[in-house]
Amino acid sequence: MKVYLDNSATTAVDESVVDEMLPYFSKIYGNASSFHSFGRDAKMALEKARIKVAEILNAETDEIIFTGCGTESDNIAIFGTLNSFNKKGHIITTKIEHHAVLYCFEHLQKLGYETTYLNVDKTGRISIDEFKKSIRDDTLLVSIMHANNEVGTLQPIEEIGSIIKEINKTRKDKIYFHTDAVQSAGKIKLDVKKLGVDYLAISAHKFNGPKGVGVLYKKRGSNISSIMFGGHHENNLRPGTENIPCIMGLAKALENSVNSLEKNYSNILSLRNKLRDGIIKKIPNVLINGSDEYFLPNILNVSFNFIEGESLLARLDAKQIAASTGSACATGSLSHVLAALGIDALAIQGAIRFSFGHNNTAEEIDYVLEVLPETVEGLRKMSPLWKGG
Repeated sequence: MKVYLDNSATTAVDESVVDEMLPYFSKIYGNASSFHSFGRDAKMALEKARIKVAEILNAETDEIIFTGCGTESDNIAIFGTLNSFNKKGHIITTKIEHHAVLYCFEHLQKLGYETTYLNVDKTGRISIDEFKKSIRDDTLLVSIMHANNEVGTLQPIEEIGSIIKEINKTRKDKIYFHTDAVQSAGKIKLDVKKLGVDYLAISAHKFNGPKGVGVLYKKRGSNISSIMFGGHHENNLRPGTENIPCIMGLAKALENSVNSLEKNYSNILSLRNKLRDGIIKKIPNVLINGSDEYFLPNILNVSFNFIEGESLLARLDAKQIAASTGSACATGSLSHVLAALGIDALAIQGAIRFSFGHNNTAEEIDYVLEVLPETVEGLRKMSPLWKGG
């Protein structure tokens, strides 16, 4: 049996999504910027996808910018906003952001922006009080992820958005609010108006769409400058010929996810709980990382003490079980997310992220629970730190 539990890294493209994409490779293949009928057909498809995505996110059609991925969406929002100010200032993020955001802020810090990295508690949530205290007169941008990619913890985005909106009523320079929603898209409902964000990033391959395409929601009136040059495409923010097949795939995959949201949430949560409860029952000295109250249903992060996570992954892979030690973008390094949660180095070293998708089954979890205990036990017997019990 082959079991794929690394859906937070990427997902299989649904067959209905592939079917949606196929005509746009060789039948409706024009450049959406071309004047002739081939181009007009492509343009109609592009705008059809834009309308669909806008409706799902509760946005306006001119607020949807198609990009190459979530990372690109994050970068356009962050650098584009700050470039529009023509001055340095203060920016706020958290210590547990994906590197698509974290590396942006580290680079900006080197350029002279004063940066606040908010702490999180042991569950991975920021403190609203600390956030309020971090805001200054020269604060220009806040970037806080919607859901963490390693532990699945949800941040209070709606509350943060309300706070920023109230503060902006009396400010000359507006504070802009960006959220990386790459992990939450397709798992829980996203409503940009309810969340109160200026920018929101998603990526199709996280919800059974194709790789190489994402969305940046940009609220009307948001002050943003281009950071890429070469064409008028996507409201002058993302130059380059639009990838119509993948954009159509993104729209279809997002539609599929939303239409099956309640069913998938319930099924995936039951699988997550089945694996969590089985691990706790069968394997001693484990730690469940993240929040029990504010979390995505599809992520389970577990520290298996006294072993190395990568060794465990290798043995699981030999048994045809795929998982990860954390972000696929940071393989081989200790998790900055778990460190920010205050988890000790040994527990971080033995941490595994299991992430579920709608294709997973209870039988697969039974197989994992059959293989995992003996695999952990075998590795612990080789560890000089393990004394049993």
